[in-house]
Amino acid sequence: MSKSHDEEFTSFAASALPQLRRTAFLVCGDWHRAEDAAQEALIRTYRSWRRVERREGLLAYARRTAVRVLVDESRRPWRRERTSGHADLDHAVADPATAYVEQDAVLVALSSLTPRRRACVVLRYYHDLSVAETARALGCSEGTVKSQTSDALKALRPLVSEVVEHGSSR
Repeated sequence: MSKSHDEEFTSFAASALPQLRRTAFLVCGDWHRAEDAAQEALIRTYRSWRRVERREGLLAYARRTAVRVLVDESRRPWRRERTSGHADLDHAVADPATAYVEQDAVLVALSSLTPRRRACVVLRYYHDLSVAETARALGCSEGTVKSQTSDALKALRPLVSEVVEHGSSR
């Protein structure tokens, strides 16, 4: 990689890292694992820089790589533990108290999903990817994305509606 490619990658990595970390956190629920996945995604993006640069969007490739790292990691038996704490997402909100309760509820609800379902929800609704784009990102069929997303939303509805009902009665 020439000097200009290194400079281009450094600029890309600096701008992409916060978004990759947030995406990874939403998929795994652990900031430390999210940081590791984001860094691994950037390493793999660097290795494939010239090929990816011509073929597809760099951020899409890096995001897909981070999600795949986490999904693959979750298949390992020693990584199937549940995280107990939930940290704030690193963006500003209008009403911090209300936003924290809602945000925590969403994170707790997401943590109840399998890694594949959680990745489908994050990619489809947080990143607003199409079914086809999500399928490419996860390396599965569109039908799998549709069924995993549907199952995830069925599981999330009662958890989120419970928080909304309790939150509005306060």
